[in-house]
Amino acid sequence: MKAVPGDPSSAEQSTETAETSQERRGWRSWHTLWVLLLLGWTVSAADRAVTGPVVTWMIDNGVGFLADAENPHALGGLVGGLFFAGYMLTQFPGGYLGDRYGHRTLIVVSLLWAGVATMLTGFIGGLVAFIVVRVVTGLGEGAFYSNDRTLITATTPERDRSLAMGVVITGLSLGITIAIVFTPELVAFGEMFLAHVEAWRMVFWVLGLATIVVGGIVAWWFRSHLTLGGLSRATLHLGAYSAVSLALVMAVYWLGTSAGLSELWIALLEVALAVGLVLFALARKGTEIGPVIKNRDLFLLYICNIAILWNLWFFSFWSVSIVAGAADSSFMSAALTAGFNAGAGILGFPAGGWLSDYGLRRGWGRKEMMLTFTGIQAVLTVAFAWYLSAAAHPSLWVMGLLLFTASLFFNALQPVGHALTAELAPARLRGSAFGMENLIGEMGAVLSPAISGVLRDSTGDWTAAVWMDAAIVVVGFCILTQVRYRPPAEV
Repeated sequence: MKAVPGDPSSAEQSTETAETSQERRGWRSWHTLWVLLLLGWTVSAADRAVTGPVVTWMIDNGVGFLADAENPHALGGLVGGLFFAGYMLTQFPGGYLGDRYGHRTLIVVSLLWAGVATMLTGFIGGLVAFIVVRVVTGLGEGAFYSNDRTLITATTPERDRSLAMGVVITGLSLGITIAIVFTPELVAFGEMFLAHVEAWRMVFWVLGLATIVVGGIVAWWFRSHLTLGGLSRATLHLGAYSAVSLALVMAVYWLGTSAGLSELWIALLEVALAVGLVLFALARKGTEIGPVIKNRDLFLLYICNIAILWNLWFFSFWSVSIVAGAADSSFMSAALTAGFNAGAGILGFPAGGWLSDYGLRRGWGRKEMMLTFTGIQAVLTVAFAWYLSAAAHPSLWVMGLLLFTASLFFNALQPVGHALTAELAPARLRGSAFGMENLIGEMGAVLSPAISGVLRDSTGDWTAAVWMDAAIVVVGFCILTQVRYRPPAEV
């Protein structure tokens, strides 16, 4: 099937060359694209991040399906991990379908799917039904990342590529910040119309509606590149992948709970699904996608992404609970303090992207810059873990400062890594490369909430979980040192 006109194809590659030669001052078409994709990141990130604060509120208030749980943090972490199991399993199919049907098409499908599923979450009752809808939400959102990164690569001049990726993915931090900081307000708003035990539903209704609105705006802007037939076929094809993935995720959950396995073992089995998908893709499409699976340096970047996404969703999911538990503060105060961790990306993402492009023109190299940022983040994460261990009464201000500073460098390194992936991957397979990178990386997102929740319930506080996060960041730094990279000859 031919690619939809206007998506990364030979025509669009030639457009990049032509636009690169234009005068760079003033507002350009790719700047509008950045804004639209930033909005997409914002609402989709809020949809996925909101589970953590809502679960924390449920635990603190003894309501919902966590009211009588024996190990509420472990169960809550498993719920978050199962969302990312769904999100993980459509990373590669989403990128592959974007290469086939058009990346704009998959972006629109992903946003509208996520919005509808998030709103539906607010109408669901019971643990299993909640998990199913959250997994379905993740399956739809999983198609966004690889297509967003590929579309940026194809439409933005190379000298601004990393800046573009940093500016756009700032929406991730905006969305996580909104989810963390405004969940208490949205719950309070829900209490005006619903009983206290049902007030959490309002959070999903508001965020889901916002996602649908943004999806509609993006679809209208992309309208010249979209066809009803293309949207329908892409949705059905993604739906087929998602149906199989949902069946696999829920089968593992059902078998694990029936066998009496702990939340930790169920999360590990979900990760085994991702490993199986990688092997399946290699067996079925090894010749076609071999360049993005068998490339040593790309694969090392994929492994590094496990540490990145472990850290991202450890703090995004549990930061409110970590701060509240350490400082014995209110839910609102903990949410505001934890917001420093997510909010740092508003500066870190675009700053990292700009520095990456600037450094490349100066001959610094993207790998060296990514190593520098990762090293600083590792030191600061260790400092945060030490502070929680050593301080008798940890200060909200100190925790907020450490979270903000570590997150600043953590977020800055990500657009550098995305640009590095784009340069190492063949142009025709960038969607598949970004999909495979996030498929493997999301193993960290699946395991992080669940394993951390188990450690919290077994030890009584968050110290051990934070030390584990710090150790994983250090391991990621060591793996990154082994990536071989040669900067482009001309930028």
